[in-house]
Amino acid sequence: MRTLPVLVYDGDCAFCTSCVRFAERRIGPRCEATPWQFADLAALGTDERRASHEVLWITPPGRVHGGARAVAKLLLSAGGPWAVLGAALTLPPISWAARGVYRLVANNRQRMPGGTPACTVPPARRPPAD
Repeated sequence: MRTLPVLVYDGDCAFCTSCVRFAERRIGPRCEATPWQFADLAALGTDERRASHEVLWITPPGRVHGGARAVAKLLLSAGGPWAVLGAALTLPPISWAARGVYRLVANNRQRMPGGTPACTVPPARRPPAD
């Protein structure tokens, strides 16, 4: 049984990979980070469509949080001032704005700093809006 949450991200996306490496160096989340391309998604309780669409935070018991909520969980796990920011991201109306900003960035990650055409998520692979 896992003892740490798992952060699942798109390892083919340079922008996503850079964000995770930044978080590991500067924020220090308490988790295991793994690209979805190398993860046993079924064992983690998710699938490729969701994992290729958004960052996922999967708790040891198997609860899956995606997108802005996953970012909030990552920040909460780091403790200190990062946890305050993570908590703020869970509260309306901040959580509503965070979800919108996350989706805007995720849908345009190929245009973000470090992004490449390989970062593009084709519209057909995006799940319907929440």
